[in-house]
Amino acid sequence: MPDKICDVSGCNGESFRTVPPSELAEKVFSLKEKKTKVHLCREHYKKYKKETKKDRELGGRMDWV
Repeated sequence: MPDKICDVSGCNGESFRTVPPSELAEKVFSLKEKKTKVHLCREHYKKYKKETKKDRELGGRMDWV
């Protein structure tokens, strides 16, 4: 049994990456519970990256202002 599992509701895949529990992760997925880190399996991590690409780019650019 995997040590950590994906935090997306209905998924029992093995955790591949962790992401911060920002509004971005909550927009893309319905999560099982609120945590300090969100564990995502490989498939959900790919989807997270695709769905939040523009938001992440804009956020990084505006930090220096």
